[in-house]
Amino acid sequence: MKSTNGFRFLMCPPHHFGVEYVINPWMRGHIKAADQELACRQWERFHALMSDHADVALMPAVSGLPDLVFTANAALVYNRTAVLSSFRCPERRPEARHYAEWLSADGFQVKTLPSGTMFEGAGDALFDRAVKSLLWFGYGYRSDAAASRHLQNSIGVEVQELRLRDPRFYHLDTCFCPLEGGYLFYYPAAFDRQANAAIESRVSADRRFAVAEEDAIHFACNAVNIGKKVILNYATRELAAWLVSHGFDVNQTLMSEFIKAGGSTKCLSLRLNEC
Repeated sequence: MKSTNGFRFLMCPPHHFGVEYVINPWMRGHIKAADQELACRQWERFHALMSDHADVALMPAVSGLPDLVFTANAALVYNRTAVLSSFRCPERRPEARHYAEWLSADGFQVKTLPSGTMFEGAGDALFDRAVKSLLWFGYGYRSDAAASRHLQNSIGVEVQELRLRDPRFYHLDTCFCPLEGGYLFYYPAAFDRQANAAIESRVSADRRFAVAEEDAIHFACNAVNIGKKVILNYATRELAAWLVSHGFDVNQTLMSEFIKAGGSTKCLSLRLNEC
């Protein structure tokens, strides 16, 4: 019998997934280029891995919303509150209603930020796994710096702002992965100098690992951490060895079709029991 250890996630099947527009650098040159059948097989393998270690809830796919599959961008969840995303790109704004309906039906109190404040959920807002009341918040591309204060007021946590500086890593979860026990792997070149200084001051050198560009461009940091399990598209030998040396079990599962749209395993899942 599987042990889920209380972890619960939201996913959305890729029945209507595809690269239909360009809203990030990874999509360029990939319009209509994602292999739908391969994407479905990759998603099913990932879903099976997730289901081995967590309870996975599914929301229905919606025709015309190819990025609805990236549920990490639905909201920031804390206890039973969900702070709904306000998408910067017009192509994704219709997703918010579907996420809100699902979260409300699941019993969450759904909150929104003030009109005009851009915020893209757990794509840019990640909880530290040692200091549970610390929220790492990435801004500069999809989310506004102003969202930081509103998040702090909405859910009552400390927010550490991190400015992103590389458009390839437009969400925090594409370049920054907090792990159980306060460990972290990340891509320093994706952040400005002040952000790197903040990371180094809060996470001791023996608990953080700076990934190589090879890891970064293969979305290694866009990983799901479930206890001691780390599920990701790819890891170099150096990153995998560092993870194993700290007691983590590395599960690599190919997500090539979703990377064409700018996301991998973390983007495809939203943890529902953050507290």
